[in-house]
Amino acid sequence: MSAPNDLDALAEAYGILPSFHDLSGAVQPTSPETKQALLRANGLALDNDAMIAEALADFHATRHDRVHPPEKIVRSGEAFALPLSQETEWRLEREGEPGIAMEGHDGAQIDMPALPSGVHTLTVMAGGRTESITVIASPEACPSVEAVAGNPRVWGVNSALYGLRSARNRGLGDFEDLARSAEAFAAHGAGFLGINPVHSIGWSERDAISPYSPSHRGFLNTWHIATDRIPGTLGHRPDLSTDESGWIQYQDFVRDHRDTLESLYASFDLDTETEFSDFCDARGEPLAQFALYEVLSESHGPDWRTWPAAVAAQDAPPERVRFHKWLQWLADTQLAGAQSRARQGGMGLGLYLDLAVGARRGGAESWCERDSIAQGVSLGAPPDHLSPDGQNWQLAAYAPNKLARQNYAPLRRIITETMRHAGVLRIDHVLGMNRSYWIPDDGSPGGYIRQPFEALLAIVAIEAERAGAVVIGEDLGLVPEGFREALGARGLYGYSVLQYERGDQEVLRHPYTLRPDSLLCFGTHDTPTMKGFWSGRDIDWWRKLDWIDDAGAKAAHDRRERDRQTLSGQETPSSFVDVRDRVHRAMATSPVAMVSVQLDDLCDHVEAQNLPGTINEHPNWRRRYAVAVERFGSELDLGALGETMMQGGRNTPPDRIERKVI
Repeated sequence: MSAPNDLDALAEAYGILPSFHDLSGAVQPTSPETKQALLRANGLALDNDAMIAEALADFHATRHDRVHPPEKIVRSGEAFALPLSQETEWRLEREGEPGIAMEGHDGAQIDMPALPSGVHTLTVMAGGRTESITVIASPEACPSVEAVAGNPRVWGVNSALYGLRSARNRGLGDFEDLARSAEAFAAHGAGFLGINPVHSIGWSERDAISPYSPSHRGFLNTWHIATDRIPGTLGHRPDLSTDESGWIQYQDFVRDHRDTLESLYASFDLDTETEFSDFCDARGEPLAQFALYEVLSESHGPDWRTWPAAVAAQDAPPERVRFHKWLQWLADTQLAGAQSRARQGGMGLGLYLDLAVGARRGGAESWCERDSIAQGVSLGAPPDHLSPDGQNWQLAAYAPNKLARQNYAPLRRIITETMRHAGVLRIDHVLGMNRSYWIPDDGSPGGYIRQPFEALLAIVAIEAERAGAVVIGEDLGLVPEGFREALGARGLYGYSVLQYERGDQEVLRHPYTLRPDSLLCFGTHDTPTMKGFWSGRDIDWWRKLDWIDDAGAKAAHDRRERDRQTLSGQETPSSFVDVRDRVHRAMATSPVAMVSVQLDDLCDHVEAQNLPGTINEHPNWRRRYAVAVERFGSELDLGALGETMMQGGRNTPPDRIERKVI
C-alpha cells in the first residue's frame, strides 16, 4: 500500500488520531487498515497508493487555495473584525432573515457589528474569487441552573419513562404518566424530572427496544402517546390485561397501541385542526422526509439499507404520510403539556431530557441525512469500566467534513428538537463531540476521529440560549486532558456518578468533595442500582457472563465490601433503607449544582435498567417500576426525601446552606 507518510498525513488531515490511551493507560496505535477504513467513511476512494497520494494533494490544494478560513466562531453580541489582504467586496446574510443584511467594500479588514446568536453566512469577493465563510455567533455560555431555576442548587428525580406503571397505561409509561410523576415530585420540592431518551424508535421496528438505539433523534417515540388524552377524541384505552410480572411485554403492547392509534386517526377530523397545520408548517421539510420514511418502511422494512433501489416518494400515499405527521404532532403536544405541568407544579427546571449519542444505522435519521453520514463504520467505545470487551453500538456516525459543509444543520435540528420541551438537556457520551470512536465494518480495529469540538459547543450554546435550557455533558469514560475544562468554560455541567467517584486507594469519595458544576447521581441506567451495588449484583452478572473468573469475582466482592463500609460509615445499618437514606443525605449536602435521585433506588430495585455489552442475556429496558405513579406520594415517602434535600441546602438561598459532613 501507500508509503506510511502519505497515509499518515491524509489521516491526520481528516482528524484521525494516530493512537489513544486505553483504560489501563497503554498506548493503542491506529493501524493503517483502520486509517484507510475511516478515510473511506469520510467519502474518500482509496483503492491504491496513487489514490491516497491524489487525495492528499487535493486536500492541500483545497486548503491552500482559500484566503479565508471556511468557518469563524465569534461571540454573539460582540463586534469583531476579519483581516483582509486586498480590496474585498463582501455581504452578510443573517440566519432567519431574508436577503442581504449588510454589505460593503474594504481593504484592511471587515469591521463586523455585533451579531445575534445564530449561524450566519459571510461572502467575500476579491481577486476574481468568491469564498463563503460560516460565521457561528454564540453566547459565551449555556444558561446556568440559577438563571433558569432561580436557585444555584437543586434536586430532582431520574426515571425510566417506559417503566412507569399506572392504572391508566397498559404496559408502557406514557406522556400522561410523565406529567403526573412530575407533579408528584414537584409537590415535595423536586426541581426536575429526568427520563430516558424519547426519540423515535420507528413505526415499523419490531426488535429495537433500547431508547439509546432510536431510528431518528429529531422526532418522538409514538409509543409514549397517551391514547386516552388525544384532543378531539373521547380517548381510548386498549383492551389489554395489565401484566403484573414486572416486565414489559413489548410485542403485545406495540401491536395493540398501533391498532388504537390507527382507529383514533380514522375518526379524527384533521381538516379543522389548525394547530396540526401550524405544526406541519413549522417543522417543514424535515418532518415531511421523516414521515415519508415511516411510510416507506411499512412496505419495505425498518432498515432502509435493504430497500429496493427503485423505492421512491411516489410509493407513499399522501394520507399515510399525513398519518405519521399526526402522530408526531400528538407526541409533541403531549410532551409539551408534561413540561408545562411540571413547571406549573413548581419545578424550576421541569423535564430533564436525554440526547442519545446516535441513531440506528438503518433508521430514519441516517436515511434523511445520508449526505452527512459516514459510511461503513459504526459508533462504539473501546474497552472501559462499563464493558470490558468494548462496545459496538451499531449507531450511525456523522462525518465531520460532510457535516461542516452543511453548516451543521442536520445535527443542529436534532439538538433544537430535543431541547424544545426541556429545562435540562443531558448529552449522552458528550466525549463524542470532541472525538468519536468508529468501528469499521471490514473487521479493522476501531479508532478515534476528531470532531469540530469548538463549533459543536458553540451550536449547543446557541440552542440552549434559545430554549432556556441547562445542558449536562455525560463525561464518563476515557476523558482527554482539558476536555472537562472546555465544557465548563461553555457552561455545560459535568456528570458525577458517585459509584465511580474514587480517591486514594480507590476509596469512594464523599459527595462534599465533588465538583460544583455538575450533576450528582449514585448510578445511571448503565450501572447497578444502589441496592444492586450494595449486594454486588453487577459482579454476579459479570461472573455469570464469564467476563471475570472466580478469582476476579472474589477480588471484586472484596473491594465492594470496602465500598459498603464507606457508604455505611461507622454505623451498622439496620436495613438497606438506612444506607440509601444516608447516601441521599450526603448527596444533598454536596456543593454540586444538581442532585439526582434514581426512582430505581426509591423503589428498592436490584436489577439495573441495562447491562452494557448485553442484548438478551440481561433483561435490558424491560423492568417496570414496582410502585405505580398514583402511589408515589403514599409509598415512596417523598416528604422525607424533600425534607432531606431542603436540610442539605437544596432550594435554599446559598447564605443559609449549612455545610456539614454526614
